[in-house]
Amino acid sequence: MLYRKLKEHSSSGMYPMHMPGHKQNAEHLIPGLPYDLDLTEIHGFDDLHNPNGVLLETSKMAADLYGSKYAFPLVNGSTVGILAAIGAHTTRGDKILVTRKNHWSIENAAALFGLTPIFIEPTIDEMSGIDNSVDLGTIGTTVENNPEIKLVVVTSPSYEGVLSDIESIADIVHRHNIPLLVDSAHGAHLGFSQGFPDSAVHAGADMVVMSLHKTLPALTQCSVLHLCSERGKHDETKRLLYTLQTSSPSYLLMSSIDSCIRLIAKDKDQLFREYEQNLNRFSNNIKSLRTLFVLCNGNDISHCGFYDFDPGKLVIVTKNAAMSGNDLAQILRVEYKIEIERVCDNHVIAMTSICDTPEGFSRLASALVAIDSII
Repeated sequence: MLYRKLKEHSSSGMYPMHMPGHKQNAEHLIPGLPYDLDLTEIHGFDDLHNPNGVLLETSKMAADLYGSKYAFPLVNGSTVGILAAIGAHTTRGDKILVTRKNHWSIENAAALFGLTPIFIEPTIDEMSGIDNSVDLGTIGTTVENNPEIKLVVVTSPSYEGVLSDIESIADIVHRHNIPLLVDSAHGAHLGFSQGFPDSAVHAGADMVVMSLHKTLPALTQCSVLHLCSERGKHDETKRLLYTLQTSSPSYLLMSSIDSCIRLIAKDKDQLFREYEQNLNRFSNNIKSLRTLFVLCNGNDISHCGFYDFDPGKLVIVTKNAAMSGNDLAQILRVEYKIEIERVCDNHVIAMTSICDTPEGFSRLASALVAIDSII
């Protein structure tokens, strides 16, 4: 594996007459950072933009794990994957169909490549104020009425964990010979367990972007772009990644991608079994909530506008309580030493993963029950 190769090189006695300028010497630097493993593209360590060795192995492992035709490891986050995927599958002047609430990289891609976005508005789940899944009828009607559309971009799961019916969306757009890109930045953990929804890779998407670092054990910025069908243009995607992504990729990040993929491939059954147990215990422990509620957990009822929901996203809704999302986040931070992911007017998002501990879930559940009892 790449990390072992970096460690072996670090202890080999080889002197670095090459970049980076710290020369693997931390004498004058911040202690604790792994300068000894921070290399450049030297002999034997492959090239991210033209891999034929250890990095090609990482790419193949990622494709095998998720079931895609080809996987590009990314060190500039899902942002660069979205930019490259959109640019590779459109021509300046084209129209693309996107949902209104999306990651800013999608609209930046439209501006960068001279595209016209056609937006579809999501409907809202009244109980929570969260966006529902993408409406299939709206997708079909919009594609029918706009034959100039050359690419459809859907976000699934959303930041809040709501999934859309990617299989049906793919069927609709493919009937019009339009490729489908799924921004699944929050879905790298899906498809490995019966307790979680399936991955967009398996559902008929042509390109899928995933942030490993969001929901799996990988360093920040570590992501993957999958090409899943013959509609995915490999050479043009590769060219744009070379153009848009750094020419000095971090081997620390690439070793993190490699290690993450290997871990999931080897231990996914046990890791996700324990994860499901933690989530089930949490859900049982919050059943006494009266005013606060957590989407699709505890005693929360089903939401008819959700095609599916990621149980790993704990969306704590304050809509019916005498507090805002910011109020709740402040109490959790100050009184319970819990830092949540995102604060909105009427809810907060607590993100979980296979690396969360039972104590962490217990602390959050206890805090919510205690807060709920006094509001």
